[in-house]
Amino acid sequence: MQVEFWADVICPWCYIGKARFEKALAAFEHRAEVTVVHRAFELDPSREGVESVQDMLAAKFGPRAAEMEDSVARLARDEGLEYRLDREVGNTFDVHRVLHLAEEKGVQPQVLDAVLRANFGQARSLFTAESLTEIVVEAGLEGADVKAVLEDPAAYAEAVRADEQRARELGVSGVPFVALDGRLAVAGAQPVELFGRALTQAWEA
Repeated sequence: MQVEFWADVICPWCYIGKARFEKALAAFEHRAEVTVVHRAFELDPSREGVESVQDMLAAKFGPRAAEMEDSVARLARDEGLEYRLDREVGNTFDVHRVLHLAEEKGVQPQVLDAVLRANFGQARSLFTAESLTEIVVEAGLEGADVKAVLEDPAAYAEAVRADEQRARELGVSGVPFVALDGRLAVAGAQPVELFGRALTQAWEA
């Protein structure tokens, strides 16, 4: 069974939802026969430049921003995840292109985990070629391969756009969004138990 997991690498709910899904998958009796594939989704594809998460949230939500971020941080930590508040936000198109390279090389799960951990747990930047390359090479990619992708704007660009087009066709307006074998969909960072029921239902179908 194939599971497609649409997410953006700067989306805290995707970070939490992925952890919850993986707990459900670990308890699923047919987990060895499940393949999980990351699909690209950009929360803000028109974004230019880099800013702090605090500044971005303050501009969007005003005085409520700090309280909202603290609440999300508590939920992440409840899942055993590290969660830094001093992160950056920027355009994630290049990160998604590198994740498609990782899929081709057979190390996408490791690279995605490294990217999420670097962003949320370590507040390392994903938005310079040097920092992103360092993060993904630590997870198993070759530096020369990453450099070639980042220096060629066309590399894997169509693959990212195809993921996003498929999301639009499915009516996806937010992430995380999980499609299980094309039979069942789960939207949002749902509880572990709900993901578990969805895996069982999709398998039985």
